[in-house]
Amino acid sequence: MNSQDMSIISLMLHASWMVQLVLLLLLGVSIASWAAILRKLFALARIKALNEEFEREFWSGASLNDLYANATRNARQAGPMERIFASGMREHQKLRERRIADPGTLLDGARRAMRASFQREMDVVESSLSFLASVGSVSPYVGLFGTVWGIMHAFTGFAGMAQVTLATVAPGIAEALVATAIGLFAAIPAVIAYNRFARDIDRVATHQETFIEEFSNILQRNLGAHVAHAAAPGH
Repeated sequence: MNSQDMSIISLMLHASWMVQLVLLLLLGVSIASWAAILRKLFALARIKALNEEFEREFWSGASLNDLYANATRNARQAGPMERIFASGMREHQKLRERRIADPGTLLDGARRAMRASFQREMDVVESSLSFLASVGSVSPYVGLFGTVWGIMHAFTGFAGMAQVTLATVAPGIAEALVATAIGLFAAIPAVIAYNRFARDIDRVATHQETFIEEFSNILQRNLGAHVAHAAAPGH
């Protein structure tokens, strides 16, 4: 390679086959991580909007049966919080249909169903996080491997030269260092995105867990009121 032609593209094209393989791998991983980042950004924004919309409807004074019927009709378009609510109501109604009247059993059944649904929803929300974590932790080492290999290859080529100058050394070393640069280029956005998404997902989880407790309290009050009404004279 011409010692004056030190552009990134030229360095990549003139690198050894192993370094080029490492660069292609890192570029592919970088593209995949950016695709995962964009998908997760849109997914979390949609989850937040759907949860807020359902929460407004939930606290607007609508009856639980109406909310459950609406959640059942729009199951595919519903957000995580609405599906958690629907799972709790579904279990509650199934237990009532089996003529189980004990308030504790009804409440525990609904709570367990909501907890199971919550875990399923969080598994979906947390998808791609492990991939971003792997990219952020592994990419620099893959780039370093390419750099070490490139330097070894460059010095092997210098062995047959009678006189080695900076002009002859610089292109080979620069080619090798490109691998480290690309490794960092792939890793840094993945690490930043992982930290951002982990914080946002923790907020989503806390919000949904709070809703489960609030809805459980509402069910408990309704069941207590029903038991008190059934125990009143004349009933």
